[in-house]
Amino acid sequence: MPTVSPLAVYHQLMKAFGPQHWWPAETPLEVVVGAVLTQNTAWHNVEQAIANLRAADLLNWEALRQVHAEELAEVIRPAGYYRLKAARIKNLVRHVYDHHDGSFENWLALDLDTLRESLLSVNGIGPETADAILLYAAQQPTFVVDAYTSRVFKRHGWIEFDADYWGMKDWMESHLPRDVDLFNEYHALLVRVGKSYCQKRPKCDGCPLQPLLPPGGPLEPE
Repeated sequence: MPTVSPLAVYHQLMKAFGPQHWWPAETPLEVVVGAVLTQNTAWHNVEQAIANLRAADLLNWEALRQVHAEELAEVIRPAGYYRLKAARIKNLVRHVYDHHDGSFENWLALDLDTLRESLLSVNGIGPETADAILLYAAQQPTFVVDAYTSRVFKRHGWIEFDADYWGMKDWMESHLPRDVDLFNEYHALLVRVGKSYCQKRPKCDGCPLQPLLPPGGPLEPE
């Protein structure tokens, strides 16, 4: 595997784009709900669903516990897969009430490994969603790997194409200081470069990471 400094990549992106001010949310609960809503959808759809939740006074823990899944689904309809996502939100709320005395604050204050285990035990919460909640809501130093991260690093030849979520995460964390602010900003910057340049069909011209591509251009799986 080629040698590259993920920290150097971070500084290259920061120089090009500056701080991204991510995750855009008013409360940790909004981050948690948004992390579920953003599964398989664009962020602007999530913003509309969050606005609907706020208007319906459903962005509080007890309200989410009391609301029927069918009603919640209609409120979050703009996020897509709204019935499935409503069920996942309700699963998460129920899990905290059943296993953590119903205290959202105490649950979120668990240590990193315990909170991740708790999250991954909830039906519909996978590693990326769990790590987003850990990093952005619980302020725990864990790197979030998403499709943009995978695409950027694999196309540059920095990570093997067969690397799975945990392999990419371990590689990133082993080459970076364990710092919440750094992980936060790095993930946001990778999303920015992914949306702007490293799309499904790469648009490398003008990308701040173009000089770091292999000689033949971006790699693709065989």
